[in-house]
Amino acid sequence: MKPRPIMDRLRLGEDILALAVFFAMIFIPVIETVSRWLDVRGIPAAPVLVQHLTLWIGFIGAVLAAQQNKLLSLSVKPLFNSENEIHFGRWMAKTVSFIVIISLMWGSIHFIKWEFLYPVDIAPNIPRWFAQLIIPIGFALIAFHILKNSGKDRFYIGSILMVSLIWFMLSITDAFVEQSWFVWFGMLILLLSLVFGAPIFVGLGGIAALLFWMDSTPIASIPAETYRIVVSPTLPTIPLFTLAGYLLAESKASERMFRLFSALFGWIPGGTPVVVVLLCGFFTALTGGSGVTILALGGLLYPLLKKEGYSDQFTLGLITVAGSIGLLFPPSLPAIIYSVTAGISVKSVFIAGLIPGILLIVLMSGWSIFQGRIQKIKRPPFNIKKVLKSIVETKWEILIPIIILSGVFAGFTTLVETAAISVVYILFIEVFVYKDLSLKKLPGIIVECATLVGGVLIILGVAMGLTSYFVDAQVPAMILTWVKTAITSKLTFLLMLNVFLLAVGCFMDIFSAMIVIAPLIAPIGAHFGINPIHLAVIFIANLELGFFTPPVGMNLFLSAYRFNRDMPTIYKSTLPFFFIRLIAVLVITYVPFLSLFLLN
Repeated sequence: MKPRPIMDRLRLGEDILALAVFFAMIFIPVIETVSRWLDVRGIPAAPVLVQHLTLWIGFIGAVLAAQQNKLLSLSVKPLFNSENEIHFGRWMAKTVSFIVIISLMWGSIHFIKWEFLYPVDIAPNIPRWFAQLIIPIGFALIAFHILKNSGKDRFYIGSILMVSLIWFMLSITDAFVEQSWFVWFGMLILLLSLVFGAPIFVGLGGIAALLFWMDSTPIASIPAETYRIVVSPTLPTIPLFTLAGYLLAESKASERMFRLFSALFGWIPGGTPVVVVLLCGFFTALTGGSGVTILALGGLLYPLLKKEGYSDQFTLGLITVAGSIGLLFPPSLPAIIYSVTAGISVKSVFIAGLIPGILLIVLMSGWSIFQGRIQKIKRPPFNIKKVLKSIVETKWEILIPIIILSGVFAGFTTLVETAAISVVYILFIEVFVYKDLSLKKLPGIIVECATLVGGVLIILGVAMGLTSYFVDAQVPAMILTWVKTAITSKLTFLLMLNVFLLAVGCFMDIFSAMIVIAPLIAPIGAHFGINPIHLAVIFIANLELGFFTPPVGMNLFLSAYRFNRDMPTIYKSTLPFFFIRLIAVLVITYVPFLSLFLLN
């Protein structure tokens, strides 16, 4: 038998490791839950082990994303691939990416060395430094993959390595440490690199590294903060709930649920668009990413709406905007991340988001019903037999929200245990009950999910490094001092906050925005007497709107890519929905009763 090439063996090893870590993350909380119910001894330090497995799946997933050229960026066109002609901007972005990642790897090595000198066990016979080894190894493999994928020409690769070597030699001499202009110049280069397709985490990590370097602070502070945020107690829910959403999206669950919602609501004017809103809300709440919903369900929903006679403009706008409508509902990953960052109750944020989330659905559905009448769409009569048949067909999937809500609100299980139980339940019904997924197909789905999770978690990690610098530099205190002198009205502050968060939603992904911006906004909100739970709902609702705010909302680009349309067409199609959602966001912002009513 011919031996596998080295690269094939490396990819296989990375895939197998991702599968092993994911399965451990799933079954450790499940075993712990069953042990508690049976009143027998469970796995020692189980929650801490799962938290550190999140660190592993984050970096392994980021390595897989680098291997497959899927690291999250602001550009639709992948950066790390061979090119027939040398494009200076893209070459610069590749070189900057390599330099930043190697710098983060070097800082991680120093971080591990410090941990090795003062060892702490996270579980019996498992030192913390051993769990942290994945950080420098992960950065090294990411750097290797992006360099390998950057081109096949040796001169091209050599130029990247040469410029990187020159940079590191200059940084060792500390020749520019006292030169603030050099730091600003470096930030400009990083921003340009992001425009040309550099990964988002490279921009955040690079800016943090420059700022720490200027202050003569060890760059090891960035991996230290990465470790701190990624092993937070509730963060394992991100990979687990994302996997639950992936399994449902890869099965025929979306088709069954579409038939159920159609039977329930298809008879009203605009019934099918209402179904689209509900379906997108369900999947976005599970996966935590509106872009995932657009890409995964767009191919199913677009032809169905067109077949019923809805205009192309309305159809494009509805799917683009509905992709972000579920982020206020459990188990919304942005809500979890904001709660972790701001130090508030995840459960309270979930409860607070229910009525505002329903308001968004009602307004979107109302516009859909209006369009159904205007476009004179034919609709089938209500058929109770069809409804009952659809309920029987989807009975196992109808239980999924009940399982999640029971776990979140009833207190029988922790949030992480609820996520793991949900994954096991979905695996069982989709593989053995509905038989939509084969056991042979599962590894590919899990690896694909790990790739997305890694792209998100590595952004969270390095963003936390940037946030740490802001906190150390007392930036929140300085902003608060300025706000106290410049703004005297609570309403004025809320209006400025709306505008600011819309801009943030356009230019930043929601995960890094929460890590970087939330610590800056929270003390100002407290100064004006804004309830921190209400502030969380305002934050998420505004960032949802920012996803499709022209000209650079990220969902606009994803929709253009998915449906092969030019940007002016996408702008025109989403504009009516933008104003509807803007009204909803203003109501959510200025009527705190909607968010706080269920908490009282």
